[in-house]
Amino acid sequence: MDFLDYAFMQRALLAAVLVGITAPAVGIYLVQRRQALMGDGIGHVAMTGVGLGFLLSTSPVWMATAVSVLGAVLMELIRWYGRTRGDIALAMLFYGGMAGGVMFINLAPGGSNANLTSYLFGSLSTVSETDVTSICLLAAFVVLVTVGLRRQLFAVSQDEEFARVTGLPVRALNLLTAVTAAVTVTVAMRVVGLLLVSALMVVPVAAAQQLSRSFAATFAIAVAIGVCVTIGGTVTSYYQDVPPGATIVLLTIAAFITLSVLAAPLARRRARAAAAAHPAADPAECTIPATPGAGDGVGLPGQATGR
Repeated sequence: MDFLDYAFMQRALLAAVLVGITAPAVGIYLVQRRQALMGDGIGHVAMTGVGLGFLLSTSPVWMATAVSVLGAVLMELIRWYGRTRGDIALAMLFYGGMAGGVMFINLAPGGSNANLTSYLFGSLSTVSETDVTSICLLAAFVVLVTVGLRRQLFAVSQDEEFARVTGLPVRALNLLTAVTAAVTVTVAMRVVGLLLVSALMVVPVAAAQQLSRSFAATFAIAVAIGVCVTIGGTVTSYYQDVPPGATIVLLTIAAFITLSVLAAPLARRRARAAAAAHPAADPAECTIPATPGAGDGVGLPGQATGR
């Protein structure tokens, strides 16, 4: 535990915990919306904000937040109105964001592509007190939205037409999801980097789905996995002198593989229990379906639904 004696490691661990909480918390809604790679696209756009921060001598974190939020809103508008040309518009937005970041940072006094490295792949030693303050404020916003509006966000992510019929402001909630994803990207860029943040938003959710049959449980397990891998990756990078972002992502993938292996016997046990409850001699039409509402949260696709 000697790493806790260093202030930069204390800051890095705090940032890592916040990233481990926020990334899966947003990612579960993106997975529901089948927009698993949205974080990757926002990360490309956020590069322009980082470059502008260096050029204008302002905080790269806050500038990246502003630019990525604007980019996320544009992505959502393209999704609504882009139709057949939407994919081309999104490609130009993503690659334009990357090119803008490289251009602006090279125009900045004393700037070079080397300055982008810590933002692209994460850097523990460069997390400052100002960065920690920014990350705390942004993470609080993400948690407030993803937990406070979880039922509404899930309903829209699951079925937009049904949500619209029930009176939910679908477009406003879609925009809020996109903005929250953009904020999460900037929260995570100092720890895992802009190019790897999407993995931390998606893979813990996929891993949690191997064990869970309800939304609430999947949410909790995904966040727990996120916190464990970010702390584990941070500590490993300190002792082994390896890149923190890559280490965290590899640990996340390892967790997914491990849980996938462990989930196989669990699935067989559930199947045997179901077979015992409904003998094969019973007619198929007499089988009683699982009671909706069993569990502790609204259901994921193919999963039981609960309160």
